[in-house]
Parts: sequence; structure tokens; C-alpha cells
Amino acid sequence: MKEKLVLVGNGMAGMKVIEELQTIAPERYDITVFGAEPHGNYNRIMLSPLLAGEKTLDEIMLNGEDWYTEHGITFHKGKEIIEIDRIGKRVFAADGTVEDYDRLLLGTGSHPVMIPVPGHDLPGVVSYRDVKDVDSMLEASRRHRKAVVIGGGLLGLEAAYGLMQQGMEVTVVHLMPWLMERQLDETAGRYLQQSLEERGMRFRMEAQTSEIVGDENGIETVRFKDGSEEAADLVVMAVGIKPNKELAEKAGLYCERGVVVSDTMQTFDPSVYAVGECVQHRGTCYGLVAPLFEQAKVCANHLAGYGFRLYEGSVTSTKLKVTGVDLFSAGEFQDDERVENIVYQDPHAGVYKKVCVKDDRIVGTVLYGDTGDGTWYFQLLKDGTSVADFRDSLLFGQAHLGDAGHGGVNQVANLADDAQICDCNGVCKGDIVQSITKEGLFTLDDVKTHTKAAASCGSCSGLVEQLLAATMGGDYEAGKAKPMCGCTDMSHDQVREAIRDGGLTSLRAVFDSLGWKTDDGCEKCRPALNYYLISTWPDDAEDDSQARFVNERMHANIQKDGTFSVVPRIWGGVTTPQQLRSIAEVAEKYEVPTVKITGGQRIDLLGVKKEQLPGVWGDLSDAGFVSGHAYGKALRTVKTCVGSEWCRFGTQDSTTCGIELEEMTWGTWTPHKFKMAVSGCPRNCAEASIKDFGVVAIESGWELHVGGNGGVKVRATDVLCRVETMEEVKEYAAAFLQLYREEARYLERTAPWIERVGLSYVKDRVVEDAEGRQTLAERFHASQKHAQDDPWKFYSKNHQEKFEPLKKAG
Repeated sequence: MKEKLVLVGNGMAGMKVIEELQTIAPERYDITVFGAEPHGNYNRIMLSPLLAGEKTLDEIMLNGEDWYTEHGITFHKGKEIIEIDRIGKRVFAADGTVEDYDRLLLGTGSHPVMIPVPGHDLPGVVSYRDVKDVDSMLEASRRHRKAVVIGGGLLGLEAAYGLMQQGMEVTVVHLMPWLMERQLDETAGRYLQQSLEERGMRFRMEAQTSEIVGDENGIETVRFKDGSEEAADLVVMAVGIKPNKELAEKAGLYCERGVVVSDTMQTFDPSVYAVGECVQHRGTCYGLVAPLFEQAKVCANHLAGYGFRLYEGSVTSTKLKVTGVDLFSAGEFQDDERVENIVYQDPHAGVYKKVCVKDDRIVGTVLYGDTGDGTWYFQLLKDGTSVADFRDSLLFGQAHLGDAGHGGVNQVANLADDAQICDCNGVCKGDIVQSITKEGLFTLDDVKTHTKAAASCGSCSGLVEQLLAATMGGDYEAGKAKPMCGCTDMSHDQVREAIRDGGLTSLRAVFDSLGWKTDDGCEKCRPALNYYLISTWPDDAEDDSQARFVNERMHANIQKDGTFSVVPRIWGGVTTPQQLRSIAEVAEKYEVPTVKITGGQRIDLLGVKKEQLPGVWGDLSDAGFVSGHAYGKALRTVKTCVGSEWCRFGTQDSTTCGIELEEMTWGTWTPHKFKMAVSGCPRNCAEASIKDFGVVAIESGWELHVGGNGGVKVRATDVLCRVETMEEVKEYAAAFLQLYREEARYLERTAPWIERVGLSYVKDRVVEDAEGRQTLAERFHASQKHAQDDPWKFYSKNHQEKFEPLKKAG
């Protein structure tokens, strides 16, 4: 029986723990999440683009409400937990909801600090912490003109920039002599102020707010300690945060500045864990995303029962893009007589670099305007690397060191695999390089989709592109997709679009119209082009059999000794004595060396000689068999269990469903092989959750799964939706198959295709858009008519006479 895990707080840190658990221990817990806000889990780092109107709420969502359902997670949105009963192991929400737990995870985050000056509670005074605050600021910007932002740190400047984008006149009030004093030294802070002033932002530095003047109708002015005033219709307080520890304190958990946790992220109650901004670890509270994600990984490791990770604190760096200005800082960079400061300034270019060195080791750095070497400096700092040998060229960056020591042409190529590239999402160099290599990624967008690196604030985009260039070598050009092959500079997507827009229906038309560099293409582009032609124009395209792989031309799978494997189709794995007898007779007649039951519930005749193929298929077709397409970029198998007809656990007739799906879809051409399965109950004996399209029977009907892969890289399916009838199963299957056929790249399985385009996109096309789904299904059936009317048209025209007996099938 699963244990119950309850997460209090639907923020980035707590939900990162849940995401990690879904990867490393998806079956261990029944998970319930309580979030005080009426939304799914969104990226707080992206509140600034939301305020500026550059992003929508949907675009900054990390986990929409569907995600919780898809992963079997109970999600209580808009419900604040107000009490924890540690003895009874229960939590109580303000609306009366009660939930038991075996393990409790606190991710309650932090509160914005509100300066307790007179007038701080007037209407028109807001904090800048969540979507509700952004909505209040946007509403104010539509009715008013003047805003005062109290706080010249990162949040304050982002709020000011967003309000300026909405047309407001903004004054930033800051208590300290320079902006962002925690992330920048004085020189960089003043550079930043100058740049922002040039864009229209106003500042009151070293100003202490004494009162906010107004009444119940709104704000009039902000008054300062020196007696001066600033007119305002809106006041935004962005002066800092404090850990939200009140719930934990009320429950009797030990707290200081935050909820105190050990290196395993456990509180003093071993069944209660905590992560994020509410936490105090070894005396430190963290507000940056990177250390919070490190905490989440450790916490998930212990909740999963592995117990080999420890959180020992974080050495933090800050990589930011504030209103278009790149900033980076790490370590101790304020002036210290014991530290040597190596400084470079170019005021005209807006570049400032300071590297702080003590005993030939970097202890801190500040970069303004040019942050390309920030990650390198940070790695040297963390590793305690001596810079004595290249101290003279340290400010010129890694690229100037050549191949000696720590240098290299690419600024990030020589970093350690655990060097963090994306602070927002905690993505290291090794993760990115592995994804680029294994998934064949060639664009920044691909890396964002697969790893989340550069998908938030975007300040690490340059580093990610450097990694792409270093990893892919000459194959990479920033922002461009990989060409199909050496015959063209066009990508798969560009070629497919050109075929569609130009009405091209033959290989020759493609070669002539698109300026192919070779007369007849090559072994890479010809099969892809042939597929794009026949999938785009099933009625009109010329299907060039010579462009197909040898297995498709021979209708059999070539083996390592030069013989072939023949697999007749057995619908849904269900056969008869007569069919078995026919197969046995063929095997005896042609002295087939090996007869094997396949993993897809079929019979494989192995060791058939090439000259025997026409005879083997002729006899099999006389017995009513068609090809199982075990060789093709086509539907392979539809695996089934016995379902409700025989199994005491079966809830639906999975066998019939599987047979009808296979009869509907056999013979179709697809970008890559395509496998299906139908399980008669959630026990999933047919392994539907690792197929391209899987169907799992439930009491109320059927649960549809997509994008699974049981090969070298195992990928569990994503849940597409639930339907009630077998007819609906077939409609959704046809629509999904057609969308995949029309939009995936050649030799791209459904798993990487869905990871590339996003499950939400597939759902929008197949689930949410009923009319579009029906249209896709109709196009699928229209193309199937051609494929199943003449299932042997894949053969070369030169071999028609030789293979004439095969046309008896189907």
C-alpha cells in the first residue's frame, strides 16, 4: 500500500521535490498538494515578464492543473493549510478540508516584508510576490500614472521596469547608496543606475520612507524622513522577504529565522520535511532558485528511500538580466584590504569586470554588461583552483587561454560536468551535454524543451548556445535547425513545409524545386522525402519504392547472415488452429530454421532465403495472412491481454479493442515504427504504458496513453485523456496517429516528438479541439484506404511480376 505524502505549498521548491519523485519513485506515494493560490505551479522568476506584458500566465506555468491529474496527484488549489496535527498526522485547511499523511513536506515559501510606516495598509500599497500582486499592479496601471517602488533590489527594479512598460512614470526609492547592493559592488550598481535612468526610470537614493499619505480612496504621496515627498497613485513594496515559518511554529516544529532542517531536509520531526525559502539550514536562509532546487533533489532522494544525498549548503552565484542588462556576481566581492581586485572598465561600452583574488584563488567576482565568463569564474571559485599561471590574462576570459591549462576556444567547453549553467532550473553542464548528444538537439529551443535550461529568465542562453556549438562542432549554427543531410541546407521541417506549400508530389520535383546539391539525393534524404511526399499527398504523390529501405522493399527483415525474417500479422495476438496449422505448413515446406513467438504476440519465421520470399508470402497470403510490417516505419503490433472475456480482474474487452485498432491502423506508413497495446485493467499486463499509443481499461471506460518507448531509453507514456467507448478509442487513436504522421520528423519516434512539441500541444489538437480531432481522423482513414487497398505497393515496380502472388493478401 502506498504511503501518503502531503505537500503544503505549491511553489517552485516543493513542486521540484514532487517532480523528482515522479522520476525516481513514481509508485511510492499517494500525493496531495495544497496551494493557497488559485493556480497551478508557476515560475515566480517570470513575474516580471508577466507584469511587462511579455508573457501570459499560461506561458509561465510549470505545472498546469492537468499535470497533477495526469500524474495521479490530488491538487487542492486555493486552499491554505492553517493547522498541522503532528500526533494524528493530519493537516487542516481553512475551508475545513482535512488530509492524513505519512510524510509531510513544507514548502510554504516566504512573506514579502512590508515596512510598518504609517499608511502601509492603505489601498494602493501592494507587495510584489505573486500573480495576485501582478494583477493589482496591472489594474492600477490602467487607472493611474505615477508609481513609487520602495526597494532598489532585483524585485524592485523588475517591478519598476514592468510598470514602465505599462506606461507609468516610476520612481525607485532605495535606502542604500547604490542599487542591488547585495549582488553588485558600488561601481556596477552605479553603472546600472545610469543605464536605467537613460531608459526613463527615476531614483531617490539613500532615501528613508517615513509615511505613505492618503485615505480609503487611494494614495497621494510618499513622504521621506528629510521632509520631501514624491507624488504617487501606486506604491509597491519590494524591500525583501522573510521565511514563512508561522505554520511550522504553531505545530511545535523548531524554528529560528526559518524552519530549521538537517542535511537530509528533515525538521526535528522525522516525518516532516521542508524545502525552499521557509527553510533555515546551517544558519542560512536562501532566496535564490538554484539552492532551493539543490535542496529539492536531496529531499526527494530521502523521501524515495534512497538516502545517499546530503545537502551541505550552497555556494551561490547570481546571473541576472535586469531590464536588458546582463549581470553576474558570486562570492565575496566587496572591498577588503586582504583581497586583490583585478578590474576592467569600459564605460563607453558599458562593461565592467572585477575578479577578487586571495592567495591566488578567486574569492568573488562582479560582471556587468559582459557575463560570458561568469560560469567559468564561478567554477574556479567553487573548486578553489589556483589562477597563478594565468592571472595576467584572467580578465580576458577563458577564450584567451588557448589550449593550455583551463582554456579552450569555447568559454564553457572545459567546465566540469557539475558546473551549473541554468541557475533558475538547477541545470548543470553535464545534463545539457548529455541531452544534446543523446537526443540529437541542434537548437536552443530544443535544449529548453528537454532540459529547461534557458527556459526561464533566459540569462544563460548564451552559455547554452556555446555548449551547443562545442558539443555539435561544425553541425551547429545558433538558432538554426540541423539540415536533413549534405544534399541541402534545409531542415526536415523546412523541407516538409516546402512540399506542402509548393504542391510537390515526387522526388524529382523536390530535387528540382528546392535546389538539391545532388542529382538524386542520398540514403539519408531519399527515404525521408519519400515519406513526406506520401504522407502529405496520399492521393497524388509518387511512391518511389527504391527510396525505401531494403526491408520495406523485400517485405521482410534482413538478418545478419543475409537471410530474412517473415512475420505475418496476427490480429491482437489472437489466432486459430487453422492459422497455426498454415504457418506450420509454410515453415515445414520451406524448411524455416527457426519459428519464434515474438514479444508482440506474433510468430516469426527466421532464416528465410531471399529467393524463397515470394513463395512464402504467396502461401501465407493464400491462408489469409497479411504482413505484420515487422520491418517497416509503420504500425508494428497491437499487444493485448485477455481482458474481461477471461480474466477475473478485467474491466473491459481489451482483446476486441486491440483487434479493432489493429484492423483500423495496419498498413499505415509513419515517421518511425509505431506500437500499440491494450490492457484490460490497470494491472497493465499488455504493457500499454511504454507504447506509442497505449489503452488501459478502467471501470468507466478507457484511459489513453501516448509517447511511450520501451527501447534503449525507456519512457513511460503521458496520459492523453479518458474516454467511455471503444469507438472513441479508435477516433482518438486515428487522430493522434495522423497528427504524428503529418508533423513528426522522419525517424522521430512519438516519445521525442512529444517531448519536442509538448504534451499540451498534442492535447490541444487531439483532445480539446473536437472538430479538429474528427478532421484528423478523417484524413487518417482516407489515407488508410490507399494503404490497405493495395498493401503490396511498397514493392519495387521492377519486381511486380516476381512478387505477383503477394497481391492476393488483404
